[in-house]
Amino acid sequence: MQAQILMPAAVLVIWSIVMLFWMAFTRLPALSKLGGLAKAKPGGRGQDLEGVVPDVINWKAHNYAHLMEQPTLFYATITILAIMGAGSLDVALAWGYVAIRVVHSIWQATVNRVPVRFTLFALSTLCLILLAIRALGATLGHG
Repeated sequence: MQAQILMPAAVLVIWSIVMLFWMAFTRLPALSKLGGLAKAKPGGRGQDLEGVVPDVINWKAHNYAHLMEQPTLFYATITILAIMGAGSLDVALAWGYVAIRVVHSIWQATVNRVPVRFTLFALSTLCLILLAIRALGATLGHG
């Protein structure tokens, strides 16, 4: 079951890289219209592009940032379960988390209507909470 619980985490890593490239391939052309990277202010950050490039372009960056936030808890939880021994429910919850996060990414990067985005976030968070509880349960009594 170790490989099965690690596979969703590996898929989410690849998806995060896909979002990185999607962000770059939409932001760089927008930046070139503003004079390119050479005209960027020293020490500039992605947040500096808010209100400068169209929102729909920044949405990809917003989602990429989100993929660097909560999923770090997912990776830690999956690692604990992989070490302690994951069950089939853990694997199903992990795949649920990843599938919902991918849908969340696509939604946020394209349509970005908040009620749907929030619902997707809440559902993925529920999967993560259940995984975290199961990871805690797997470690209790093993100290």
